[in-house]
Amino acid sequence: MTRISYSGYRFPPEIIHQAIGLYLRFTLSLRDVEDLLAERGIAISYETIRRWVNHFGPIIAAELRKRRPKPHSIWHLDEVYLKIDGRVVYLWRAVDAGGEVLDVLVQSKRNKHAALKLMRKLLRKYAVVPDRLVTDDLRSYRAAAHDLGIERRHQRGRWKNNRAENSHQPTRRRGRKMQRFKSAGSAQKFLSTHAAAYNTFNVQRHLTSAQSHRVLRAAAMTTWREAVAAA
Repeated sequence: MTRISYSGYRFPPEIIHQAIGLYLRFTLSLRDVEDLLAERGIAISYETIRRWVNHFGPIIAAELRKRRPKPHSIWHLDEVYLKIDGRVVYLWRAVDAGGEVLDVLVQSKRNKHAALKLMRKLLRKYAVVPDRLVTDDLRSYRAAAHDLGIERRHQRGRWKNNRAENSHQPTRRRGRKMQRFKSAGSAQKFLSTHAAAYNTFNVQRHLTSAQSHRVLRAAAMTTWREAVAAA
């Protein structure tokens, strides 16, 4: 297990973990996290929390991803527009049949090349071809699937892809709370990190009993503690 070095930081790792966890798990602003910590007698600037999230967030996300089980064999792909610095870009997202976020990719175009880039990234990352690849009726998906030789596994249909379309809701909420993303690069970095935390703590509470939910939540917390463990 890889351990993260927190040497050189004035605050102990436990406080850094708490600040990053609050920001990634819940729809909170940096100032909200600052106030929550202040209630516990911990005086930290929101700018300090921002630096912690930017530095440690991607490292923690990578550790969380290592601990995730293999995804479901049915993948759903969808794209949604984002407005960043007055310019429209597209957030391409892939989720599996269980709602696990497989990957996100911020791109400037909504065409075959962009769809192909996401599909190739997914195939390299998971080293497996899905049994089914479900998308909406955007023709770019069909063209990209044809180029990759997986068109027989491709299914299209607006209502078939509700799983992917609904997965955009947490991103929309975070974007509003953050008063929109400031650049495509920062959006890509944050959303990739956020997806790893979301997958870890998304225990499908509405589908389980209270007892099962407590067990799954405890397992998620254990995974988080392992991922943020200090050297």
